[in-house]
Parts: sequence; C-alpha cells; structure tokens
Amino acid sequence: MGVIRIGISGWTYDGWRGDFYPPGLPRRAELAYAAERMGSVEINGSFYSLQRPSSYRSWREQTPDDFCFAVKGGRYVTHMKKLRDVEAPLANFFASGVIELGDKLGPVLWQIPATLPYDRELLASFFALLPRTFGQMADLARGHDDKLADDRAVTVVPQELADRPVRHALEFRHPSFCTEEAYALLREHDIACVVSDSAGRWPTADAVTSDLVYVRLHGDQELYTSGYSDAALDRWAGRCLAWAQEADVVVYFDNDAKGYAPWDALRLIELTGARRPPR
Repeated sequence: MGVIRIGISGWTYDGWRGDFYPPGLPRRAELAYAAERMGSVEINGSFYSLQRPSSYRSWREQTPDDFCFAVKGGRYVTHMKKLRDVEAPLANFFASGVIELGDKLGPVLWQIPATLPYDRELLASFFALLPRTFGQMADLARGHDDKLADDRAVTVVPQELADRPVRHALEFRHPSFCTEEAYALLREHDIACVVSDSAGRWPTADAVTSDLVYVRLHGDQELYTSGYSDAALDRWAGRCLAWAQEADVVVYFDNDAKGYAPWDALRLIELTGARRPPR
C-alpha cells in the first residue's frame, strides 16, 4: 500500500479566518494549525515569485515531523519561458531555498499553461533537466545567475540528504496531452501525471505514470468556488484507495475562494484514513 496524504493548496486566505481558523488565531500560527490536521500542504507562492530560504526554513520548523510540502514550480519557467532555455531559471528556483525543506520536501509540481500543447522533444528536454535527488538539486542550484544573490542562494545539502529522491509531477491543461504517447513519455521520465478536477474547464487524465499519483481538486461544479458533495468525496475516496494499491497519493484542494478547501480536505482524510500527524 502507498501512503495517502491530503491537504490544501496554500493556507493564507482572509476568508478562512473565523471559519476554518478559529477567531483570534494569529496569522503566523495558521500553517501550524493546518499542519496539525492534515498530512501535507502545497506551497503555491513559489509559483508567483522566488521565495526566500528563511521562509522555507520557517515553514519546515512550524510543521510536525510526519509532514510534507509540495512545492509549485515557478511560472517564469512554465508560463513565461514555456519550458524553453530554462537552465538558469531552474537553477534560480531550486537555489531560492527549496533545499531548506529537507526531509519535508514532497513532490515538485510543474503546471503548464492551457496554451501549451504536447511537444515530445520540448518535454523530454525539460524533464532531463530536473533534479532527481537532493544532491542533483544542489548541483543545479549552484548554476544560479545574478538574479539571485549569493547570500540568498542555498546550494549545499547535508550529506545524509544527498541521495534522497526528489519527485516531480506535471499538470497540463491542453487536451493534446491525453494520449498514450504522452503518458508513455511521462512514465519514461518517472513524472507523475496530475489528476486535475476543474469542473470541466481543463482535461482530467488519470493515468498512473510513476509511483506517485498527484491530485488537484479545483472545484466540483464551479472552478475554485464550489465545494464537494458527500457523494463526490465518496467517489474521490474510492479512487484514492485504489491508486494507493500501487502508488503514493497526494491530494490538494484548491477550491479556496469560498473556504471549502480545508473542510473538504478534512472530510476526505476521514474517508480514506489518510496520513496526518498524531494529535
């Protein structure tokens, strides 16, 4: 059996205060509060800009031992450069402090835009650049350019982490990816195919292409705004348990606009018996 971890995409939302987060809970305590109840959280601020090593270090320190973070790759790589000529941007991303998560680093998510169709050569070239261990991540980070000052770069890993694997997942939004050829390429490079539920906005593929299944639930009936019914959560629970027969599973609720995400995550945790820190 694989391990199932369920959580939320991001954790700082004004609308959650006084709802999921108790009234009066300090903003600085929100991550710890969520991490006490869930097995994982997806860091999505890293998509919009390079974060600081001190931030990654603080997030690691605020969370329980049996916890992991998914980290969303930078949009400069995926949406602006569109995966082309990204050696330096990748180095900057990994040098920005991802290493500071240590053994709490889970999968790295690469979400590519809906305007980018399947291109075998482009994807294969990109996949070949991705670090597969902490040691490789440090080697890549040392190639950062002057957009990241040396005093803001983390390029060394402890020896005990050097061989620790780094997993990657791809969330595509163009229907040309829904082919056996594309799935075969993902398997060849050991990249998880993201199962994305977006109320019909983008394709939903459920091919298992690595020893990880990465699920993003953006909204059942309306993108980002609708919650998941009991019947819908029962279906997702069944799928998660089936996937866990052959792979680890991570699930992140991104239907955050009206505050459904954390509550839906807690309900799915109960239905699946997913891992979460002991309380």
